[in-house]
Amino acid sequence: MSEAESRHYRICPLCEACCGLEVKTRGERVVSIRGAENDVFSAGYLCPKAYALKDLHEDPDRLRRPLLKRDGRFVEVGWDEAFDEAERRLVPLLAEHGRDAVALSVGNPSAHKMSLLLYFARLAKGLGTKNVFSASTLDQMPKQLASGLMFGHWLSVAVPDIERCEHLIVIGANPAASNGSMWTVPDFRAKARALRARGGRLVVIDPRRSETAELADAHHPIRPGSDAYLLAAMAWTLFEEGLVRPGRLEPHLQGLDELRQALQPFTPEAVAGRCAIAAPVIRGLARDLAAAGRGCVYGRIGTCTQRFGSVASWLVDVLNVLTGHLDAPGGAMFAKAAAFAQNTMGPPGSGRGVTTGRWASRVSGAPEVFGELPMNCLAEEIETPGPGQVKALITVASNPVLSAPNGARLAAAFDSLDFMVSLDIYLNETTRHADLILPGPSPLDDAHYDVAFPQLSHRNHARYSAPVFAPEPGRPAEWQNLLRLTAIARGLGARADLQTLDDEGLADDLHRRAGANAGAVMQALAGRRGPERLLDLALRSGPWGDGFGTRPGGLTLERVAAAPGGIDLGPLEPRIPEMLRTPSGKVELAPPALLQDLQNAWAELQAAQPPLVVIGRREVRSNNSWMHNLPTLAKGPERCVALVHPSDASRAGLADGDRARIAGRDGAVEVKIELSAQMMAGVISLPHGWGHSLAGARLGVAAERPGVNLNLLMDDRVRDPLSGNAVLSGAPVTLEAL
Repeated sequence: MSEAESRHYRICPLCEACCGLEVKTRGERVVSIRGAENDVFSAGYLCPKAYALKDLHEDPDRLRRPLLKRDGRFVEVGWDEAFDEAERRLVPLLAEHGRDAVALSVGNPSAHKMSLLLYFARLAKGLGTKNVFSASTLDQMPKQLASGLMFGHWLSVAVPDIERCEHLIVIGANPAASNGSMWTVPDFRAKARALRARGGRLVVIDPRRSETAELADAHHPIRPGSDAYLLAAMAWTLFEEGLVRPGRLEPHLQGLDELRQALQPFTPEAVAGRCAIAAPVIRGLARDLAAAGRGCVYGRIGTCTQRFGSVASWLVDVLNVLTGHLDAPGGAMFAKAAAFAQNTMGPPGSGRGVTTGRWASRVSGAPEVFGELPMNCLAEEIETPGPGQVKALITVASNPVLSAPNGARLAAAFDSLDFMVSLDIYLNETTRHADLILPGPSPLDDAHYDVAFPQLSHRNHARYSAPVFAPEPGRPAEWQNLLRLTAIARGLGARADLQTLDDEGLADDLHRRAGANAGAVMQALAGRRGPERLLDLALRSGPWGDGFGTRPGGLTLERVAAAPGGIDLGPLEPRIPEMLRTPSGKVELAPPALLQDLQNAWAELQAAQPPLVVIGRREVRSNNSWMHNLPTLAKGPERCVALVHPSDASRAGLADGDRARIAGRDGAVEVKIELSAQMMAGVISLPHGWGHSLAGARLGVAAERPGVNLNLLMDDRVRDPLSGNAVLSGAPVTLEAL
């Protein structure tokens, strides 16, 4: 008798679009994956990555049991033996060298795992180390810093209200490939077409005529690394031509006069040469934005991964403020997340704001930002002897050997560690250096709620998906693995009672937040444990929650889980001033650190520019390194190719399809080139996340077409000094035929 077919609702964990899926199973097998038509957020849309969830679940290379390195070789061991080894190695190391001797590194997939995102903080607190590193300083920290300084919290990020927008400027971003980045927007293509169909206008500013630019009304190529100059000149044009109209936000602004004074040198004529965009075009961009009834500027990874990334990120929102498009329908607005958003907690309208530099990295003196140090500093913290030297590392879904500059240096540093633990589903380019690998379950074995992305969504919603498959007997959940490492770090031992430890952690949080009511809240949550308990707490105490019975009909986890396709909470609505958490209770237009770095940008305006630079790119099928081992995404044409403008290829004696050597300061790659008139002359584009040819990894599909590592061309000494973000765009290179 054949097994019956079952249908399951699932939130896709493979990119920021977070689409709802319908997964059909028969027994323990995935039969099909399609878009969930009843999903209140994605409404049936899905991209090719969703189909790859079946590949990921069934991947023979995905680790199922812990791996322990013995005599240089990995062997499978049981869970108790694995954690006993972690205790045996970590405890004496902490006792001898102190807390900062253990570093933490957390990667992109953690944002798509509820248990990892919620319990990583417990591990960091339990360790008490100042050496915390993450993918944020390879990607988005400038945007978080600028948002924190302006609005009072690191995740108070304004996103385009695209469904009501009439004039959208996209700079340094390619949402047609990413479906948003720091902006959760499923099916961007359809929404962009709808914008134009209702008479709106889409403008793209990018060194490459990207997939998003192909959808646009206008595309303006820009010299990599000059975004801050263009945005400053647009802002100055608004002041100069009397086009500054903040509208209802005017009484909620602080620093308008200081901003005007700081922008005064940045005329379009002064910056045109650096940007490679003519002054009349710059003025036209500013005028059109000011004239738009509902307009918005959106900037992302290209604006972040450059020397003046924080300044560029700040100026994006400055333009939205000056034109009256911030916190207005059709402009850049703030989501009101149902759970976990700090800008919905505590007294509305003001707060402590954000601070940086509470400590600094030991070797370079890089300031702490959002509790982290720059990923570019990790290798030197391991290599450099002395008090506080990093002797051990715990990585959580992190692959910096591929995703950070100078991966060869990082690899050598990892080999010098006294102990390394990796929580990861793969034996990859980074985890091959570990002494112990603790694998997590397949996403289909886990419950899921997006913790971060509703704070960045173009529409408010609450969605939960239960596990598709029952967990494998004897396999601990990822939150339990993190909690067990926390117990070891706190000296409680590998066999500590995790339920007691989890209860204590929740009780401590509740006493800080709920005070005298903590006991009653704890009792109300008694039927749940782990991440689901934290989620129920966050939903019930959130802005849409039932307030533990004080707001009948409000959200609870039970109600959200019972809703097919989730619960739609409506379009974004104006939130200033209640969402502000700045000490002044106002939007800070002129944070001193950003004004100072704007002056630094002016001082570097006339600096000589390299004749040839390289930028990254992302594609629908290969947004990150951990997707290249999935057959559904790996098939098709070769994607790791260098896009080169015909004039640059001609000077190097290269024809379409030739192999070339591209060299940076510390490294070089040999790669096939593709002639492309989509590229700006003087700019080469290579995709991010490739380079799967390193010995010791077990990624069979990825190794068949390994590609080359773009980040070998990047200089790990260069970063945005305010945010610590690595400079991964516009690095100088040379090009020659092989």
